[in-house]
Amino acid sequence: MSDQYSNNGPDYSAALSHYVSRSSVAERYDLMPMKVRKAVFPAAGLGTRFLPATKAQPKEMLPIVDKPIIQYGVEEALAAGCDQIIIVTGRGKQAIEDHFDVSYELEKMLEERKKTDLLKIVRSISDMIHLAYVRQKEALGLGHAVLMARELVGDEAFAVLLADDVIDAREPCLKQMMRVFEETQCSVVATQVVEGPAISVYGVLDVKPADGRFDGKLFEVNNMVEKPKPEEAPSKLAIIGRYILTPRIFEILASTPHGTGGELQLTDALRALLKEQRIYAYVYEGRRYDAGDKLGFLKATVEFALKRPDLGEKFREYLKGLNP
Repeated sequence: MSDQYSNNGPDYSAALSHYVSRSSVAERYDLMPMKVRKAVFPAAGLGTRFLPATKAQPKEMLPIVDKPIIQYGVEEALAAGCDQIIIVTGRGKQAIEDHFDVSYELEKMLEERKKTDLLKIVRSISDMIHLAYVRQKEALGLGHAVLMARELVGDEAFAVLLADDVIDAREPCLKQMMRVFEETQCSVVATQVVEGPAISVYGVLDVKPADGRFDGKLFEVNNMVEKPKPEEAPSKLAIIGRYILTPRIFEILASTPHGTGGELQLTDALRALLKEQRIYAYVYEGRRYDAGDKLGFLKATVEFALKRPDLGEKFREYLKGLNP
């Protein structure tokens, strides 16, 4: 599986033509525009691709340089304007809760030893944002994990971020998607072009251009296929781990049959949602790393380290000195 791609394009800060018909809005709940305030992080997976490291610790807590994978996603959601984070956890995920909680003993020790810089870093994590947790007792698929957040989300639009997908972007990927949602009031999925056989490990989109809006980066979804054979893929546009969903998805998930292995797939529910509401796909600007894959994780670690002002120069010299 190819673990890293780029979506590079112009600055998206200038929104293009604005068009939302009353009829398309009426297809949804009412004429009051929805805002996205809550972000859901499914984090109950077993992390089998990183065994044995994940035998006793969550894969979401593996560090890219010195920051856990999941913190990159939480910071992205915060930068996009979300003020509530919901993490769907499972057995053995206590370390995630501890990471974002107050650590009195550590803070006291750092304060007593006058290590103010480290104390600031530690406190910035616990003060970052309001977090809530819900337990997924069984690993029954992404759709099931999202459904577990239903009571905490309520009847409002929300974002879903898969922590494995770390996206390095000038403007956070989710913030780019927020602009699309604010204009369309429809569900939005992040997408990128994937070439060759690697397309078969993704959900793949059948799309049509959305009237050239957002510099041609926006598409209306006709259908989606989960992990097709390369020759049967409807396009090269793969679904990436960022979603903005309308609350109708919860009712659909609750009535969607479980598929292979007893799992409830989000793709199946989105396909059903398409019968009632529009869904858009947005080709985001940024560089994505599959941090749930060993090679992708290593690439992310190297490239993030090279960008660090405190590490980059020395690390670059070290890499140059390695034998080929």
